[in-house]
Amino acid sequence: MSEDRARFGTCSPGLVVVLNSDDGEHNSSKSRLVSYCDDMASQPVERALEYFFGLPNKVLGPLNASVSSNIVRSIIKDEFLKFHLNFCTSVGNGDGIRIVDHGCGQNMVGLDELSICGDIKIIKPPLLVESLAVFSSSRANAYVWKGKWMYEVILETSGVQQLGWATLSCPFTDHKGVGDADDSYAFDGKRVSKWNKEAEKYGQSWVVGDVIGCCIDLDCDEILFYRNGVSLGVAFQGVRKMGPGFGYYPAISLSQGERCELNFGARPFRYPIQDFLPFQSAPSVCPFATKLLQCLLRLLDMHSAERAENLVGKLRRLKRLVSIEQLFYPVCHGICEEFFSLLEADAACAEYLAWGPLLSFMMEVFRISAPHDYSSLDRFIDVFLQFQESHQMFEHIIRALSCCCKTASVVLAECPYSGSYPYLALACHLLRREELMVLWWKLSDFEFLFEGFLSQRSPNKQDLQCMMPSVWWPGSCEDISYEDSMMLTTTALSETVSKIEKKHRDLCLLVIEFVPPIMPPQLPGSVFRRFLQNLLLKNRGADRNMPPPGMSRNSVLVSLYAVILHFLSEGFSMKEICGWLTNHATSDPDVGFLHRGGEQSFPVDLFLKNDPHKTDLSRLGGSFTHLSKCNPVFSQETGIMRWEEGSMDDGETRVTHRTTQKPCCCSSYDFELSKMSKLPIKYTAKGPRVHCSSIPDRSAHVAAECSAGNLNDEIVDKPSTSDQSVPDLGYCPLLDRRIMTTEVNVCSATLREEELLDTLLLLYHIGVSPNFKQASYYMSHQSQSMSLLEETEKQIREQPFSEQLKHLKEARNEYREEVMDCVRHCAWYRISLFSRWKQRGMYATCMWIVQLLLVFSKVDSLFIYIPEFYLETLVDCFHVLRKSDPPFVPSTIFIKQGLTSFVTFVVTHFNDSRILSADLRDLLLQSISVLIQYKEYLAVFEGNKAATQRMPKALLSAFDNRTWIPVTNILLRLCKGSSKHEESSSSSVVFQKLLREACANDAELFSAFLNRLFNTLSWTMTEFSVSIREMQEKYEVLEFQQRKCSVIYDLLRNLGRLLEFCTHEIPQAFLSGTDTNLRRLTELIIFILNHITSAADAEFFDLSLRRQGQSLEKVSRGMILAPLLGIILNLLDASVETEYGTLNDVVDVFASMDCPDTVHCGFQYLLEYDWAGFLRGDAYLSKLGQLENFLSLLISRFESQQLERMRWGGEIDVDDDTCCICYTYKADAQFAPCSHRSCHGCITRHLLNCHRCFFCNATVLEVIKIGKESA
Repeated sequence: MSEDRARFGTCSPGLVVVLNSDDGEHNSSKSRLVSYCDDMASQPVERALEYFFGLPNKVLGPLNASVSSNIVRSIIKDEFLKFHLNFCTSVGNGDGIRIVDHGCGQNMVGLDELSICGDIKIIKPPLLVESLAVFSSSRANAYVWKGKWMYEVILETSGVQQLGWATLSCPFTDHKGVGDADDSYAFDGKRVSKWNKEAEKYGQSWVVGDVIGCCIDLDCDEILFYRNGVSLGVAFQGVRKMGPGFGYYPAISLSQGERCELNFGARPFRYPIQDFLPFQSAPSVCPFATKLLQCLLRLLDMHSAERAENLVGKLRRLKRLVSIEQLFYPVCHGICEEFFSLLEADAACAEYLAWGPLLSFMMEVFRISAPHDYSSLDRFIDVFLQFQESHQMFEHIIRALSCCCKTASVVLAECPYSGSYPYLALACHLLRREELMVLWWKLSDFEFLFEGFLSQRSPNKQDLQCMMPSVWWPGSCEDISYEDSMMLTTTALSETVSKIEKKHRDLCLLVIEFVPPIMPPQLPGSVFRRFLQNLLLKNRGADRNMPPPGMSRNSVLVSLYAVILHFLSEGFSMKEICGWLTNHATSDPDVGFLHRGGEQSFPVDLFLKNDPHKTDLSRLGGSFTHLSKCNPVFSQETGIMRWEEGSMDDGETRVTHRTTQKPCCCSSYDFELSKMSKLPIKYTAKGPRVHCSSIPDRSAHVAAECSAGNLNDEIVDKPSTSDQSVPDLGYCPLLDRRIMTTEVNVCSATLREEELLDTLLLLYHIGVSPNFKQASYYMSHQSQSMSLLEETEKQIREQPFSEQLKHLKEARNEYREEVMDCVRHCAWYRISLFSRWKQRGMYATCMWIVQLLLVFSKVDSLFIYIPEFYLETLVDCFHVLRKSDPPFVPSTIFIKQGLTSFVTFVVTHFNDSRILSADLRDLLLQSISVLIQYKEYLAVFEGNKAATQRMPKALLSAFDNRTWIPVTNILLRLCKGSSKHEESSSSSVVFQKLLREACANDAELFSAFLNRLFNTLSWTMTEFSVSIREMQEKYEVLEFQQRKCSVIYDLLRNLGRLLEFCTHEIPQAFLSGTDTNLRRLTELIIFILNHITSAADAEFFDLSLRRQGQSLEKVSRGMILAPLLGIILNLLDASVETEYGTLNDVVDVFASMDCPDTVHCGFQYLLEYDWAGFLRGDAYLSKLGQLENFLSLLISRFESQQLERMRWGGEIDVDDDTCCICYTYKADAQFAPCSHRSCHGCITRHLLNCHRCFFCNATVLEVIKIGKESA
């Protein structure tokens, strides 16, 4: 027993027994050893039995025979019932209730099938229900009209459900249910509202696993609701009184796919509310059974006390002491016999007794917190299992423990032994017995119960407030004590999560080790493998926007992911079964699969088999059905793919588990994590504490462990008050297990580590990834809220007597609440998702998968069969690690030491035509766009051979209607610092040179890119101009319109800067050869200048772009005008150079535009604009003089053209050979075969985007240049 349970006083000579401190009425946590009497003739056996059964002193006379179970039962019947009869009398529910039998059974409360509207199905007895229709409603078959009553609802999903009360007059339809009519009252935690015809805000948001208590007080005419035993307040008052024959029914309404479990009293309430009665009263034998178990508890207390070392020494000196060991079996057996006789008298009470008194008894014996009393519990179970009826009770116990795991809450005061830990610990201990494991496995709901054990109830806002009462963040006004308090809180919660995850692993190891007693013989892991397959089959479609009904709880997927990740990363620590799980016969089983290094292998059949749980999963090349028909894989291509770790990396930068320099997941770093944090919240305190988690950092010294082949420490037995040798918190192997030898003819469906990896990735995709997205949201929202809070506090300080002071203070309080809520959520996600060993495993997973993808990409027929979730999980996991706070490793080595192959993969496959999904290719492109924004990651790209060889041309070819935005961002980052108005120390000289060479050496590629760039820039400017004009007409700036204008403005600016780079690095594309590119560029410059300078209200133009917290300088017109100015000056600089040969006349092309006034106005605007905030360096400012000279030449050319027109008396006549498109040049080319004519420039520009004649729409096969003679 626990150290504080036994308190021993001094012993006087004589006979002694252990007595309960309150004379046996209730089991206390404290016991004392006293001298019962000094009479040497007293019989200690009788006194001990009196203590066990809570009888007065000397009620039992001398026994004529040794104690047996029959004597014990006679004592119970003759004496025990006499003194405890008042406790063993059942109290009925009284009047005020009526149960209507509609097939549920006599006095059984359930759903009235006649009342169901929609489609409500009982998916698991007794009352786990699910709505299969869009909206379903139903009433119970019992009603009340006076008194206080309640029922409980356990939420299996957390969507729209209306739980409450309704009379028969409440109509149920496809759209109306509980709470939508008079005399109908409901609570909906999804919408946080109460319903009685109309909705009103009430209560708290609910989560999966919540227990909602629905209470009605007809004495005070009130309806109340409770969430996990905590009152949400009175929801409705003045409820209309009813009479016999017409009362209030428990009623529910569920939207499609929603599930919940109803308990009207058939089982003990999870959170009973004082004075409120269940609809179904407890069995009459329940009080008697409870008293019997209390007697048994006192017996076990004495047995444990006798084994205590300090007591045994004294007892050995007492010659007349009765041996408790001799009394234990007959007394325990007799009590168990009497207990099971109650079940014979009332078989229907078995479930209630197991869920209530028996489970409470076992939990008290076992102890909720460590050290657990394994020995006492085992002694009881050994006797209990001798009865055949015990199997039925243990079935109920297993179900009750599974249910408790689903509904248990983490309570700060109980940490670290809080949440589902005590129930998991007891379940693991029970299931160590092969007899009970077989019993569990044979249950029809084995997998449902397994999911229950893996469930965890997620906290909502109010739960987090209780778990983290003190909140601190950098810049908060709280003192240092809040920081220390939060550090202690997060440490305690981290330890709790760690212990629960440890028990999840212990339970899964028991299932993996279990060999089912069936033929043909099975290998260890077969049961676990089947469970995984069925779970994934059940959760098909979980990644859709609207998942189908029947999905598992998200916490089940997350828990199972954590279990498998730990197995693959940290090792199984079970050498006996590892041989069945791995093909690496020579590998150390203690080294995690992900960290073994050396030769890697993967069975191709995992991709080529169309398993039921993968039927709906898309492959890189399309659906499996389509691929199997169009691209069948021949038998010689199947088998096992083998490769050496790191074989796909450059030899100079290769980092593997076998090289001297280890990957980040197997290295030790001496740096303070808090200093590396990029996010504003850091849970660090003074001194050596550097992270908020108390989970041990397994990454230290792992480099040595990799080389030594030992990544897992040996489990060391911890001392316990029991004599059991198993560790207190460690894994306990299955008792009486059967290990199959490889020579036995066993089933081939065994569990493989590669299959576990496949499952791990799918679990991440459908279960873990949404949690990381939610964590990212709170981190981002926290940063925004902190900025708004700081801005508001600044305004309050600057305007202490402002009329808006009251509103500012209210806003400050709201922002402060938002920040505190975000801080709590971020802390919880760090605790539950970002523990150190998980980061280590995720990093190793990324290494493994990217190598696998690169290897399979060399075989086209196999690469297209890879499921899409492999790639999605890789990218998501990579960026989660990259953005984690505190960081896993410094960003300078994050990619270099283990993930350089990730760069290789994204640059070689972001435009891979074998990847059918454009969204996946976009995902890879977005990864490049994000990574190159950081100098340390850009350096990795510059040093990557695949990136330097393939990326420049691939980016130019990927600039299309779908991906032009990320490609623009990438090219802009690579070209940063090359423009005349921009200086940057982080520019990529390497990629600028490569891009210049790619454009110069592949004229066709660059021409296509330039054409798309012109078209995109023109479209963007048009959209921007239209949006501005719409706001100017209404003279109001709506938030949505402002956000749209802001986005288009950024795109317009970036495209202009990209075009500026082209004119700077490849001016010959505009100045040499035909003047098509130069003419299009000129038209675009004039088009943009015209729209920018023609704005009626310059101030409105600028303000319409300014987002909250953004300075006016960053959204002014100069940000768009600066690239235009740079383009013009680039062309003028290149025009004076001789290396490009014969050049097109820039002045002539500008002068040929038929809008001289617009051109003059635009250039004059450029000259007069205030460039002080945009242009850098005196040398560049002097270039404005060059622009002024250019404008003078342009004006002179315009004037000469005007004189020419005046000379010819107005407009110049157009002859028949003039191009009818531009009316400027001769029609010197014709389409073939239709023979329509136009100038070569107009035809060339048209064919860039369309290959049909613009006169007759015929397909153009050839363009024929007409000679001077025919012209």
